[in-house]
Amino acid sequence: MPGYRSLEDPAARAHVAGVWGVPADSLPGPGRSAYELLDGLGTAGGVRALLLMGSNPAVSAPHATHVTARLRALDHLVVCDVVRSETAELADVVLPSAQWAEEDGTMTNLEGRVILRRAALPPPPGVRTDLAILHALAARLGVPDGFPAAAEEVFTELRAASAGGPADYSGITYDRVRAEDGVFWPCPAGEDGKPPHPGTPRLFLDRFATPDGRARFADVSHRPAAEEPDDGYPLRLTTGRVLAQYQSGAQTRRVPGLNRAAPGPFVELHPRLAARLGVVDGDRLTVTSRRGRATAPARVTDAIRPDTVFMPFHWPGPGRANNLTNPALDPVSRMPEFKVCAVRVEKADGSPEETP
Repeated sequence: MPGYRSLEDPAARAHVAGVWGVPADSLPGPGRSAYELLDGLGTAGGVRALLLMGSNPAVSAPHATHVTARLRALDHLVVCDVVRSETAELADVVLPSAQWAEEDGTMTNLEGRVILRRAALPPPPGVRTDLAILHALAARLGVPDGFPAAAEEVFTELRAASAGGPADYSGITYDRVRAEDGVFWPCPAGEDGKPPHPGTPRLFLDRFATPDGRARFADVSHRPAAEEPDDGYPLRLTTGRVLAQYQSGAQTRRVPGLNRAAPGPFVELHPRLAARLGVVDGDRLTVTSRRGRATAPARVTDAIRPDTVFMPFHWPGPGRANNLTNPALDPVSRMPEFKVCAVRVEKADGSPEETP
């Protein structure tokens, strides 16, 4: 909840419910992780209708062929986005939303500094901000109050809801952010007659955000990946990024200069592995896992281990790396095991399904 408050803390639930004017028991408990939610889409016990904002799981989710099938199984899919992504192509309704340069608001950067963002230009006709979309949908669903469309009103609500929490924004105002070129959280509201809290440029200098202020250590035991190489899938695949593309590529793949720098997917493999497969740079390879396959040109390099291949995950289609990835979940964070799975690699046979 706001302010890094736990959904399982009764006092935190009561505080946030009081700000929102709803009973504390109306707040949900901890829900499913992202992949578990996607895995259950369209099933009897899962989500039947989904509002998806600025996300492209048809490319970015592990076991993406399965996730795409689950998106298709929904009774109703609404996508809000700046561009017509691969996920938007599956939607029943697409609501065009403003991009970052077309809306006001705040950003909290990686160092915890809250800064202002001002719209550089208005959005095109018929395009609304995310806040305006949520405000209008809430009104259609019978809640005309409580979902403000103005960014500063939302920030005022965040100040109240986060007050007293580990990430306390209550002492930060738009006026302060303007005057001080950003304010660091936590920044509690000051007491009457005293100087305002200066913000916290350096976290954990005096104490940690625990009841007694002391850090907590956790013992960690190594365990192998959920999938280890075997006779059928003798190599490891790891996925990642390239400099010229971003995330699922829904925006960056529309920029000609970036596409010239990084025009499509590829499979990196070590020269020893390439020699064993009879492969040279540019040969088309098919990478197969227990979940699917992807096809892309070879890129031979000694910057990778001989027992490992690498694919970037920015592209859809036959080269979609997340056709292969394993949705096995970490037992604590519930993050999927994107970074390693067992695969085999072969020269592509040139069949139509392997042609991009």
